[in-house]
Amino acid sequence: MVDAGQWLRPQWFSASGENDWLTSVIREVKTVRAAVGVCDVSTLGKIDIKGKDAATFLDRIYINRFSTLPVGKARYGVMLREDGFVLDDGTAARLGEHHYVISTTTANAGKVMQHLEFFHQVVWPELDVAMVSVTEQWSQYAVAGPLSRDVIQAIYGTAADISNSTFPYLACREITLGEIPTRLFRLSFSGELAYEIAIPAQYGESLLDELVREAVARGGCAYGTEALGAMRVEKGHVAGNELNGQTLASDLGLGRLASREKEYVGRVMARRPALTASDRPALVGIQPVDPKQRLRAGAHVLPLGAAPTADNDEGYVTSVVYSPTVGSWIGLALVKGGAARLGARMRAYDPVRSGDVEIELVSPVFVDPKGERVHA
Repeated sequence: MVDAGQWLRPQWFSASGENDWLTSVIREVKTVRAAVGVCDVSTLGKIDIKGKDAATFLDRIYINRFSTLPVGKARYGVMLREDGFVLDDGTAARLGEHHYVISTTTANAGKVMQHLEFFHQVVWPELDVAMVSVTEQWSQYAVAGPLSRDVIQAIYGTAADISNSTFPYLACREITLGEIPTRLFRLSFSGELAYEIAIPAQYGESLLDELVREAVARGGCAYGTEALGAMRVEKGHVAGNELNGQTLASDLGLGRLASREKEYVGRVMARRPALTASDRPALVGIQPVDPKQRLRAGAHVLPLGAAPTADNDEGYVTSVVYSPTVGSWIGLALVKGGAARLGARMRAYDPVRSGDVEIELVSPVFVDPKGERVHA
């Protein structure tokens, strides 16, 4: 188990004969990519937002627009602090004309709730909107992999049609399972065909047991945060290591989401000259030139042959995982002018752990760059 915000989450699930954590994680990643896996994501922040001005409120909070989101659809969004730096990311699902439920990262759930309440109560008290944290009221599980639709359909039976034509990528729907209300979202953090199913917390354990049972029957498994992290790095999805309070949406390759037609929190301050410089550290993927070498998060990125000094420091490695899909250690890094330097070779220097690895800067999306799997 590992601390995650105010929660404990399972890092991996050992199978018979596995005595090494990495062996278990590699199996879990391979199983999800080839078949199906189930992960408990109940710890993600969940905030229920209602009111005739809910759409207007979210338009002002997020850099992208949510008033145009159709009922029954979800959208990825980024919110900024007042100083223009990224506060958090997540999805907002529109369940009704004046009803949204948004998700936050596990660690930032409290901060985001505080942020929303401040702007509601102090800055825009005239807006007709009400919100409440429902993180502990709903258990939620991700079901990911090529066979995830089969698992979800087995749970709902004839209660819902979740074929690709009726329930496409980013769809969401409230569905009654017997007499139990559930919420189904077609979202993917792994880059595979995937769903998230939410159910009142008192039924959570029973649903999880059933989901894992259905997955195992199809050659699947339960997976933990290590496999979750490995797959999100393979897909180039940012998380807490990149959302460190010092990054802009543009640094993370998310600048295209920012609306040019509306005002939102942090918009003006994000345009300060130092924050629009072309050499700001930007997100890239990294791979060791020698696939056998191991990368370490926290390593400094230096030019080849440069002395390991602060003057030569051009960035650092934010996240590192072993990728069974790529067949080597891979990572994400923030490197000066990174987006324009793909293909360049540099070194990941880690004096604390005696690491000095020649790396290549690559696209942060290592798996399925065209996004075909999530739309399957």
